[in-house]
Amino acid sequence: MTDHDFNPPSIAVTAETGDDLVRLTAVSLARELGLPFLDGEPTAATGRPDLLLVQTTERLELRETRRGAPRPIYVDFVGGPLGYRRLSGRSRRQPIAQAVGLRSGPVTVVDATAGLARDSFLLACLGCTVTAIERSPVLAALVRDGIIRAEHHSPQLDAVLARFKLILGDARNVLRSMTGSDAPDAIYLDPMYPPGKKAALVKKEMRVCRRLVGDDPDAGELFEAACRVARKRVVVKRQLHAPPLGPKPTTTHRGTRVRYDVYVMPR
Repeated sequence: MTDHDFNPPSIAVTAETGDDLVRLTAVSLARELGLPFLDGEPTAATGRPDLLLVQTTERLELRETRRGAPRPIYVDFVGGPLGYRRLSGRSRRQPIAQAVGLRSGPVTVVDATAGLARDSFLLACLGCTVTAIERSPVLAALVRDGIIRAEHHSPQLDAVLARFKLILGDARNVLRSMTGSDAPDAIYLDPMYPPGKKAALVKKEMRVCRRLVGDDPDAGELFEAACRVARKRVVVKRQLHAPPLGPKPTTTHRGTRVRYDVYVMPR
């Protein structure tokens, strides 16, 4: 990250209940992430962090502490919108499926900007073998928690998770190790960028992710790295009227709210 104007939020980890196991899990996570553990409510001495990673009896949640904040953010691969999309049979007709080249058969994909891994998981549901890379330890912890809670839920979901791998790290560095037979068929990018002047209220997940990682000023560098590594194509997700991240794409697949710019690799 090279954006000097980016001011990351203050974050702490806490446990919602007094359950010993839940508290120990939260303490262990705080140590792993190098974040303070908040035992109980914030005080004048501890201060109130901007964001709280809260370990509950059910899951790991990310909560904003400001007054009037929206509901917590968490990753659910079993139910909710992702569960519906997993069970839906119409997903293969979606623009994202066409963009990564699923018509030609199984595809290996690296999602280099995984975030909360919604698109990564959808691609795995479609039959792709997906490596999701996320550089924010907080977002990666939420995704990992979602994976753990989804394991052994059903044979179908286990088969999806077997095609899904999460890596914490800077995608530019991780991609350098993906050479030869380790290179993926497609690399998928969904970089952050400043919202337009006429943009509607940003979804809460997107807004919180932006607070954690900034506006991805190195997106151009990541795009160039992806073009050097991808065997067949690089796919960039953009808002419908946003300028391309790179040069003019080879082709574009449009959805109702976003488009997928496809750059076919000349090799």
